[in-house]
Amino acid sequence: MFMFFLLDMMDFFCLFADIFRYTGEDGFEISVPSENAVDLAKAILEKSEGKVRLTGLGARDSLRLEAGLCLYGNDMEQHITPVEAGLNWAIGKRRKAEGGFLGAEVILKQLAEGPKVRLVGFSSTGPPPRSHSEIQDEKGTNIGEITSGGFSPCLKKNIAMGYVKSGFHKAGTKAKILVRGKAYDGVVTKKPFVPTKYYKPS
Repeated sequence: MFMFFLLDMMDFFCLFADIFRYTGEDGFEISVPSENAVDLAKAILEKSEGKVRLTGLGARDSLRLEAGLCLYGNDMEQHITPVEAGLNWAIGKRRKAEGGFLGAEVILKQLAEGPKVRLVGFSSTGPPPRSHSEIQDEKGTNIGEITSGGFSPCLKKNIAMGYVKSGFHKAGTKAKILVRGKAYDGVVTKKPFVPTKYYKPS
């Protein structure tokens, strides 16, 4: 339905629209010349008759985190491989079979033997963990670091993602997460934290 609305808007604005699922829900990303951005936003709000509302970056980020989606610069960077980030699905079958791409030697070895660190989900007590919060095992030994974290409005509890040493990555593994120098209980949790509802044509 929203696509038909966008097609109607194209009579008045030069725009490009892409399917956008970075919040764990179906959505659209609209590109428009900057001089038309405010007018387009007003038109969308007016024509939606209250069904579309403005929101902020914090709301989008909490939805992204609930869906267990990576944020570049936090949960993945140049030195992180797709295998460590749990993004094996992004490596095509042909590439896995033939190799020959940048980083193939490291990535194919990790696929065969398993990576030394893995991105996992956490639920925790105390204040919400944030990026760079230290993760410890139950004996107080450092096993990793939080990369994204916050309070989940849908689940009404703290959730986070972070990298831990392999062996500590299985769901149900207990850990300690340091927030402002104090350790709080955490447990490795499966992602996504909140089930996604992407449209899948039959």
